[in-house]
Amino acid sequence: MIEWNEQHLMLQDAVRKFVDTEIKPNLEELEHGDTPPYDVLRKMVRTFGIDAMQRMRFEKQIAREKALAASGDGAVAASEPPRKAVEGDGDTMGPALQLIPIIELCRYCPGMVTAMGVSAGLTSAAILSKGTIRQKEKWALPLLTLEKIGSWAITEPGSGSDAFGSMQSSAKRRGDGYVLNGSKTFITNGPYADTIVFICKLDEGNEPRERKILHFVLDRGMPGLVQSKPLRKMGMHSSPTGQLFLEDVFVERERLLGESEDAAGRGGRAGAKATFSMERSGVAAMALGIVSQCLELCTEYARTRVQFGRPIGEFQLIQAKLAKMEVARMNLQNLVFRQIELSAHGKGMSMAEASACKLYSAGAAVEVALEAVQLFGGNGYMAEYQVEQLARDAKVLQIYGGTDEIQISQIARSLLSH
Repeated sequence: MIEWNEQHLMLQDAVRKFVDTEIKPNLEELEHGDTPPYDVLRKMVRTFGIDAMQRMRFEKQIAREKALAASGDGAVAASEPPRKAVEGDGDTMGPALQLIPIIELCRYCPGMVTAMGVSAGLTSAAILSKGTIRQKEKWALPLLTLEKIGSWAITEPGSGSDAFGSMQSSAKRRGDGYVLNGSKTFITNGPYADTIVFICKLDEGNEPRERKILHFVLDRGMPGLVQSKPLRKMGMHSSPTGQLFLEDVFVERERLLGESEDAAGRGGRAGAKATFSMERSGVAAMALGIVSQCLELCTEYARTRVQFGRPIGEFQLIQAKLAKMEVARMNLQNLVFRQIELSAHGKGMSMAEASACKLYSAGAAVEVALEAVQLFGGNGYMAEYQVEQLARDAKVLQIYGGTDEIQISQIARSLLSH
């Protein structure tokens, strides 16, 4: 794929019109008020038929898995990433339908993309990759269509980048179920989530670093589960982030993803890493939206802002900033095109590739956004000018889903292992 085709551009235009009518007029309330983003996101997925497409893809996947199970080859279905069952025909429209709204939303409200991506992406993907057919039908489909909101809970107050080694949240067997205890922080959608994938360690009295990693599905309102109010943070204000507290939460075995400790334990870390890989590769589309908007705003400002009797766009230092922004935009667009092509052919990025993608994309978004603030001068530091918001929002791309330092380590380990 070397450029957007006519269908892609029509979709892009339609999403931009939706943003103009549904998001821009409400941006102040979404960013600084008490309005969660979910109603607007639900309207968007209905408007563009994303919910119907997700339902169709889901039904095809489940039908295939049931057929494999009936033939005695169900293990094959369970081991395959969910997308491969329904994609791979070379059509780029399906992948583009997922990425173009992300790019366009990130021009104005990157936080909404994070909220949507964690719910319909990470949380549902965890269930689709590790769950039984019954679990997928019960919990995954409502997340894919945004009928329900999901959270993927791995990060803890004392863990950070050492997500598994420092994990304290635990599950202990009790009768036919488990008792869960622990806390999670920086959880996207945490305050409002209906469905939570809670990642913890099986406590059998052994050393913490030797314990199996298990994934459980929790529902809002379960006894002992407390979801905090939204946390105040630097950016991504339209993406509610909170804490989760579990005190003696009893769950039946049917809430253990895969409904088997052996299967869950063997793939616990691998399943979480696969989810991280998905999150990291998605940063390119977010960064493209941020960079594209910064470039557009800066180009117009350079044409109209007059200093020393001339538009500032005539000065070479300003031209250099604009040129570097355009280079970053082109690079990010090519990364997005690569993702669309891979997905259209039933493939995805490796962990190292996703890390490289995130490392570059996040860095480019932050650099361009800060340069946009600089180009706007004093105006760029004021909240009424959009570049201020984009600079704050961009920074978290270098932190969540693994910090820049973690991405560097992942890439280097992959290179040195060959």
